[in-house]
Amino acid sequence: MICIWMWRLTTDSIEAWTGTWSKSVTKFLAFTLTPYKRVIALDSDITLLDSLDELFLLPPTPIAMPRAYWYDAKPQPLTSLLMVVQPDMAEFGRFSDIISEGANPAIVQRNRFDMELVNERFEDSALVLPHRPYALLSGEFRSANHTAYLGNNFETWDAQKVFGEAKLVHFSDWPLPKPWIMWPAEGVAEIQPDCGGDREIICTERKIWKALYKDFRERRKDICRLLSVPAPDWKKIKGGEVHKESVHTTEGTGQEAPLAEGGGEALGTKAAGTEQSVVHDVP
Repeated sequence: MICIWMWRLTTDSIEAWTGTWSKSVTKFLAFTLTPYKRVIALDSDITLLDSLDELFLLPPTPIAMPRAYWYDAKPQPLTSLLMVVQPDMAEFGRFSDIISEGANPAIVQRNRFDMELVNERFEDSALVLPHRPYALLSGEFRSANHTAYLGNNFETWDAQKVFGEAKLVHFSDWPLPKPWIMWPAEGVAEIQPDCGGDREIICTERKIWKALYKDFRERRKDICRLLSVPAPDWKKIKGGEVHKESVHTTEGTGQEAPLAEGGGEALGTKAAGTEQSVVHDVP
């Protein structure tokens, strides 16, 4: 049995980012799993496309991470969406000393979340993993310029090839919510890949992008027995109102995710029989 505990935040705050901060830092608990020689920690808004077993065979290193290729600044920071960690209680203790301050307003206002804390500690010493194939964003299929992901300005973008070589995809299509939350109809029509501006076709990018979300929701239903959280109001998300009111738009909408049929009851909520349907394909 592996016992996991949570930090109690010592400072209450009404700052919008506080809830996000308290959730993001829990990934440092990976350093406490000392019965294991190596642990791969992934963000929850990731879908795996292929095995990561080869990462267990990396040379000895306290941590290995890809870089955030979507950042303009060079060198690009390390991204904590995937961390290959060598568990170490002393390392955990160093992070714990910082985290035990709780949602300190000064830390929150500087947006020092898990990614910033990891970079402060490991930016000069981490083993850097290639972002191809370990850090593909779903938003890449919506982008018009793929130079940053391709890593050069001479390679031709091929959505199917990129998808085929990727080990994982991190859902990042702000201001659309995360994949466990249903799409607002107006939002998906506005944010989905535009297929080069031709609305009469359904291009490869759009097919892959929509299939990623569909697959995530189906597996959430089949494996976790949970349906998606109802769609939030698109105007509030886009305008930032939900973010100000509820801590973090992508965390939820203030409503519980209903259970799929056969999942029983949870927190007094009766199970629903079918997945909520909010949008259809928009050509």
